[in-house]
Amino acid sequence: MDLKGRNFLTLKDFTPDEILGLLDLAADLKAKKKRGIPVDIHRGKNIALIFEKTSTRTRCAFEVAAHDLGICTTYLAEGSQIGKKESIADTARVLGRMFEGIEYRGYEQTIVEDLAKYSGVVVWNGLTNEYHPTQMLADMLTIREHFGKLKGLKLVYFGDARYNIGNSLCIVCSKLGLDLVLCAPSKYFPKKELVDECQKWCDASGGSITLEEDIDKAASGADIIYTDVWVSMGEPDSIWAERIADLKAYQVNKDVMAKAKPTAIFMHDLPSFHDCKTKIGEEIHQKYGLTAMEVTDDVFESAQSVVFDEAENRMHTIKAVIAATLGNNF
Repeated sequence: MDLKGRNFLTLKDFTPDEILGLLDLAADLKAKKKRGIPVDIHRGKNIALIFEKTSTRTRCAFEVAAHDLGICTTYLAEGSQIGKKESIADTARVLGRMFEGIEYRGYEQTIVEDLAKYSGVVVWNGLTNEYHPTQMLADMLTIREHFGKLKGLKLVYFGDARYNIGNSLCIVCSKLGLDLVLCAPSKYFPKKELVDECQKWCDASGGSITLEEDIDKAASGADIIYTDVWVSMGEPDSIWAERIADLKAYQVNKDVMAKAKPTAIFMHDLPSFHDCKTKIGEEIHQKYGLTAMEVTDDVFESAQSVVFDEAENRMHTIKAVIAATLGNNF
């Protein structure tokens, strides 16, 4: 697998074999880290980390992964001029003269694409409104670790499937042969154009994409139950009432998990409103009387939950992406 110089903007750009190759590399890097084997193959290189949206897992994963590879990082957030006093194109050309790679976590996909177009160096998508490819690698590694395979498994996603998680699950599941069910009111289904595009990959992989409003039908026989917060970063607080009204029936709880296979696992890309003990969660609790939102605490904390395996695997899979796209010298 030779991915040197390749941008990592969306998994649309990668073949099934390349995605599986990244998972294999991530598994190898994870094993080496557990054994204390150094992998600082990119010592002396520097990367910029642009964060227009706040982050815990993505920032920590990129920084630890980079440091393990011998790379120095520069964190750019509200203090940078990107998109304010300076255009994306100008910022890209400046950073491209100083760094070997650029990570971007923020808003429109066009921003990360422009960084790739103008910088002349490798660019990685840490999250945009439309796609979240690094999360997908972590999810697939976690699933493969648990089941020993990917192809043929039924993954059911409950909630708003119009944005980065729903879109990216469509892409990765269709490429790797999973049977994906997106369960929500129809207004929260992904765009038809994306589903149609993914169908060609389903035809090749044997996977499928099903859009379903019936909760019982969706959850029946599931291997993986997946959900996400109901309001994404950057959306106004005023939308909470509408989302709660529309999606509260699609909350993942014990009844939903009971409809899945006994061996099913629960997944969430985090952060999660599973107990409403955060500042925002307390506000939601006071205003709407909810003690949990997209998933109940008893499911989140159950033996079926692998959410912290996913979180850890963000780092191992991001390390694989950085290593491979800067030139895998193993």
